[in-house]
Order: sequence, then C-alpha cells, then structure tokens
Amino acid sequence: MDLILKGGRVIDPASGTDAVLDVAFEDGLVAAIAPSIQPSEECQIKDVTGRIVTPGLIDMHTHVYWGGTSLSIDAEDFCRKSAVTTCVDTGSAGPGNFAGFRKHVIEESLVRIVPYLHISFAGIFGFSKTIMVGESEDIRLMAPVDAVRVVEENRDMIAGIKVRLGRHASGIHGMTPMTYAVQVAEEVELPMMVHIDEPPPSYEAVLEAMRPGDVLTHAFRPFPNSPVNGVGKVKDEVLAARDRGVLFDIGHGMGSFGFDTAKAMLDNGFMPDTISSDIHKLCIDGPAYDQVTTLSKFLCLGMGLNEVIAASTVNAGKALQMPELGVLEVGGIGDASILSIEEDEFPYEDVLGEILVGDKRIAAKGAVVNGEWWDCEESD
Repeated sequence: MDLILKGGRVIDPASGTDAVLDVAFEDGLVAAIAPSIQPSEECQIKDVTGRIVTPGLIDMHTHVYWGGTSLSIDAEDFCRKSAVTTCVDTGSAGPGNFAGFRKHVIEESLVRIVPYLHISFAGIFGFSKTIMVGESEDIRLMAPVDAVRVVEENRDMIAGIKVRLGRHASGIHGMTPMTYAVQVAEEVELPMMVHIDEPPPSYEAVLEAMRPGDVLTHAFRPFPNSPVNGVGKVKDEVLAARDRGVLFDIGHGMGSFGFDTAKAMLDNGFMPDTISSDIHKLCIDGPAYDQVTTLSKFLCLGMGLNEVIAASTVNAGKALQMPELGVLEVGGIGDASILSIEEDEFPYEDVLGEILVGDKRIAAKGAVVNGEWWDCEESD
C-alpha cells in the first residue's frame, strides 16, 4: 500500500456505497476498500475522519488550455482549489491548435484533462474582457475535414465534438455550425457537447438537432433561451429530448446559470445529468468560482448530497463514455476527492447577480490523483 485514507465517509453513487470505510491506493490504483485496512511500515496515512471521500470529482465543463487560449486557466491550480481530479476541456482548442494543447498542456498535466475538440479551426480564440469574437460566427472557420483528421489522430483522448451556438457565439448564422458538428460527430462516432446562449437559434431548435448521448451545456440558463416557460413549467421539447437520451449539463460560467431557472427545473423534478463550473478567466473570481461552489449551490437548492456527488462523478463518466472515471472500485483508477460539509450562512450568486443565502457549503479538503495525495488550498 502506498496511501490509505482512514475513517472517512465514503460516498460512491456508482455502487451505492455510503459508509465509514478506509480506502487504500497502490501503484496509482485503488487497492482496497474496507472497514479497516492495516498499513505497511512505509505507507502514507491520511486521517480523514469526519470528511467525505468520493470518487475523483469530474468537472464536465472547463477551459484549461493555459497559455494557448485567452480564456483558459491552469488546470492544476484549479484542481487543487476544488478537489477536482479530471478536467473536461470543452473546445478550447480546435483542429488548428490541438497539437499544442496535447503536447504542452494535456501530456504535461498531473491531473487528467479530457478534451472535446471544437469544430472551429482555432477553437475559442477571441474571448477576453476586451475582445469578444464568436468563433462560430465566421463560417470560414468551420473545419470538418480537419476535425475528422485530428480526432482520428487522437482517438486515445478526444471525448467528443464541441460546437457553440447563439447570438454571441454564432451570430446571424444560428444553427449553421451545428450542421458541421453533427456531420463530424457522426463520421467519427463521438458525442457532441453543444453550447447555447441567446437566440438565434432557439433552445428548442438546438434540442431538436441533438442525438442520444449528446450533451447540452448551459442547460439551466436564464431567459432568453431558458428551458422553462413563463409559468415555470419545463418545456415539452426539453422533456422529449431527455426521453430520447440527450444529456443536460449545467456549465455555470459567467452568463449561463440562473437561480430562478434552476429552482423551476428542480421543482418540476428535472435534475441535471451533470453539474459543471464552465471555469475560465472571466468567471473564476465570480460568479462560478470553482466546482465545489457550483455543487454547493445545488445542495442549497435542495438536491440531495448523493445526487450532487453523482452529477460530478459517475454521471460525468457515463456522459464521457469513460465509465472507469467517477467510481471508486478495487483495481480502478486511483482518484478520490476529500470534502467536508460546512454549516453557516453562505451567500451564493448567479450570473444575473441574484443572491441565494445557503446554510451549507461543500469545501475541498484534499484529493488523491493517480494514487498520490494532494493538499487542497482550503485544507486545514
């Protein structure tokens, strides 16, 4: 044994586990899960009594092509703050610059980075406090042939195809970039992640073009292009899309999550499939901040703790078609997140500036990444 987490409350939604257990790691894998595990002489011991131990948290929507795109942050810094062990980068790089993302960031990272490839040649290249260029607005940047080639060359890591739609992302072209994305996704047999902002196109039109297994991100966004109607009911098109297998991701970010929408969706029994931060330079100092803050908002909105953890572990692994992620099992990947639930008054903000005062928060206390212990910034 290289490392043992002793005495924590292990919550693994994939297996239904919720019990006080020890978890041991060896050679980067989970070696044992049991009520009591005896250490060897050189084994590192971490007493996590009173803490929650989960499978390694997966943030399903991040931007971590640090140095390669203007919006991206450093994955390792972010993960240490938020107890995240897998960052899913959603289209920061396109076919024209993916090689640099792979060589200089993904392969050098101590945390796992799973990328979606943008259908736009240069990815999200013009996104900052001073420059806002919708990369899907210029149809000349749509690169289906190059995208297929890059996927085939990087089958070992690319999880899917990213496309961004809406007034800010695709301008007057509306659904046109989606036509390219669908063709590429079908050619390479991978799912899509679809961004939606303000119309055009409409929320309903986007859903109609999505296939089983595709992920709609920013799914709980405020009006306009909200998934609920004016009387707080989930739109029929949203229910129909879920019935046929479309997945709904939060993707909080700087403009894509509203408390009123979230309350209405949850009141209607419509839970997100995955909860993600959409962390980038313009929201890391608010309103998203990090993954545990995003998860805390849903805990305070009434989702159960196990449901919240599932939305950042097993559900995300399934959405990525990587079921080995987001689970704690003997012989499996040696990732875990150590959390605590703190009780007090905590103000949370959405993208409209609305404040929800919650009575609890999820705090990051540590992580295990490929069998190695990481202290988190909040760890005491």
